[in-house]
Amino acid sequence: MQYISHTELPPINQSRGGRIGSSKLRHSLEQCEDFAGLEENTNRYDLLLLVKRIGKGAGFTPRMIHLLDYYMSFTRDIDWEQGANPIVYQALSKTALDLGVSERQIQKLEKALFEAGALTWNDSGNHRRYGQRDPESGMILYAYGVDLTPLAYLKDKLRHKLEEKQLYDKAWMEAKRQISWYRRQTKACIGELVALQANGASIKQPIYELEASYEAIAIQIRVRIELKVLLELSAKHKELYESVLSMVPQAQNDHIITDTKTTISNKSSSKSDSLFTHYNYTNKKQSNKLDTGKAEAQRFQKSSNENIEDKTDKLEPNETSEEENPILQTGLQHITLKQALNAASERFRNHLPMANRAMEWGDFVEGAYGLKAELNISQQSWANACVVLGRGGAAICLLLTDQAAQREQKRVEKPAAYFNAMIKRAKTGDLKLHSSIFGILKREYGDFTPETTN
Repeated sequence: MQYISHTELPPINQSRGGRIGSSKLRHSLEQCEDFAGLEENTNRYDLLLLVKRIGKGAGFTPRMIHLLDYYMSFTRDIDWEQGANPIVYQALSKTALDLGVSERQIQKLEKALFEAGALTWNDSGNHRRYGQRDPESGMILYAYGVDLTPLAYLKDKLRHKLEEKQLYDKAWMEAKRQISWYRRQTKACIGELVALQANGASIKQPIYELEASYEAIAIQIRVRIELKVLLELSAKHKELYESVLSMVPQAQNDHIITDTKTTISNKSSSKSDSLFTHYNYTNKKQSNKLDTGKAEAQRFQKSSNENIEDKTDKLEPNETSEEENPILQTGLQHITLKQALNAASERFRNHLPMANRAMEWGDFVEGAYGLKAELNISQQSWANACVVLGRGGAAICLLLTDQAAQREQKRVEKPAAYFNAMIKRAKTGDLKLHSSIFGILKREYGDFTPETTN
């Protein structure tokens, strides 16, 4: 006798086809039915531009934007008017072929755009995409495919998002500028402490600790860094800068060889002199009127003589002889601040600090210090130059190195080696800085014959 089992088998899930309904989908379809056209003075590409400017801030990835831009090209202005809908009825396979991806990838991107509220679908019974336009008016007679109408309803939201993004970007850039300013000032202060220590000053904290503290926060700033992190980084830079800056006055009072022995005086340039390059210079090349008349030449000579008197009066008694002083042997005492500024390159000037006052030699030194990293000149080489020639002399050497690295003929390929060679020549008395500066002025501004007093 045969027994038949009546065990029930699990039901087989049958695919019903079609798109799964949802409240979001129904809402988007209602928007398409109620669409009254774009507002006056609003173009469909204005909507696309908002999407591109906001990007990820509104949930749009680059690939989503690419597909949306592609679909937008199939619509016309008439599709965005009242009584019409911007429907893209090109076949899915043709879109995939044009963009070089699979049909499945297009479907995923369309779903992401739907979730972002930028499109919906006007489906046919079998989900095939097709349509027809009136050949005369260009209006869509019937169409089934991707409907971009919901994008029009995102206009106010996108504008609000854009305003938020612009405020965020402004705050981000301001934080970045603050960090850059603190970094530049901190490096300048550390360089000054190195030079003072080399001259015998006592620093309350080792230089290597200060440099290590700086390197710990001197990370490369990328746009992926959030504003909150950037503000915290700015606060750390400010704290380090204030700490380093507080050490400078004490070191200046304690150092053995004072800044007056650099042979360059802050009084060397008269603020009323028309030859003086003002602190707030522009990027345009300043006119140097060295050869425009006898009166200007006499004023230039007078400024040079005053500069020499200031230097020789501040030298130690045992260093007044040129044969005994390596700084005097370089002719550094014959170079005025305005001559150094006029001989500087545009790249050098871009590193000068900005302030609403006339420039001083200290500012010139700071600009040189800021440029040294770009020329691959190490901190040790800079400190060595400051010991041999003082900070002013080191700055002039860096100026000449910068010019040599930019000249068209026989350009210096290794600025650091060139800089170090100049310092070695200074030790042997073979370096003539004033001749090099005067040569640059003559080349740039024509006939120039300085009348200096030895």
